[in-house]
Amino acid sequence: MSDIQALRTRLASFWSFVTAGDEMGGRRLAFVGLGAMGAGMAHRLLESGYEVTVYNRTADKARPLVDAGARLVRTPAEVVDGADVVVLSLSDDAAVEQLLFGELVPAAGKGTTIVDTSAVSPEYARNAERRLALAGMTRVEAGVVGNPEMARNGTLRVFSAGTAEPAPQVRDILEALGGNVVHVGTTGSASVLKLCFNLLLGTQTVALAEAVSFGRAAGIDQDVLIDTLVNSGFGSVVLAFRASFMRSGEYQPAAFRVRLMEKDLLNALSEAATHGVVLPLVDRAASRFGDAADMGEQDSDAACMLRVQLDDRGMPPRQQESVSDWSN
Repeated sequence: MSDIQALRTRLASFWSFVTAGDEMGGRRLAFVGLGAMGAGMAHRLLESGYEVTVYNRTADKARPLVDAGARLVRTPAEVVDGADVVVLSLSDDAAVEQLLFGELVPAAGKGTTIVDTSAVSPEYARNAERRLALAGMTRVEAGVVGNPEMARNGTLRVFSAGTAEPAPQVRDILEALGGNVVHVGTTGSASVLKLCFNLLLGTQTVALAEAVSFGRAAGIDQDVLIDTLVNSGFGSVVLAFRASFMRSGEYQPAAFRVRLMEKDLLNALSEAATHGVVLPLVDRAASRFGDAADMGEQDSDAACMLRVQLDDRGMPPRQQESVSDWSN
């Protein structure tokens, strides 16, 4: 092969690489919602080579991302301008409704893909997909399971759902967030699976708080008790993570806020009811997280259930009053 032929081959390879990058949108995307999980995922995408434009109602939360190379915009209309893919990480149905359908959809172009990692109810997921399709857009349901540190490290569990598996462009984004992306079924399925994970987390957290409060009341040192429980056959990575909050007694900043845990447990109860399934243990756990929110713990980590349990002995004030009335 002559030098000229070799040069032509190298140029052809180069332009093939560039064209592939163009087909992926030049690895550019928009990211909306910079809470603990959202910020972690946005950082991960930056570190994976994406050009990330970010929007958050509280702009100050974007500062670390801007320092890392993200472009901050001031309005929802700006963040979707020219974006082929928009990743959402919002707290609940109401937040998605307000921001996505109230502000992003009217400003976005037809053909935009919305990758929704928000913790919404399965019913809302199905509703949102239908409405986005009518607007000429595609919704990719992407349930993510893990904590902010896992989001930053790209080790989340990622579950997609919808009428088809994610397109290669979107799958690359999901695989940057978690190496193992599993397509679990039709729209709403990823939301259901995430609720299954979170109902396990919620009930286990309440059970751990009750076990520690019981052992403490019987005279066992709290640190010894927590260490013994989490290092036993009943222990797990998830339980150890929540136990670390309980051991320190510091519940902020939260990795999983009380109000979001209560919301997910209520969503699980609602969705289960549509399938004729009753979840009595989840019902009780949701009530206890509601008690925590009533005590001002709504933005504390879910592990604060230990503090709540120690404060009310498993009986919220209204129940204590009832017991007192009966005993008198």
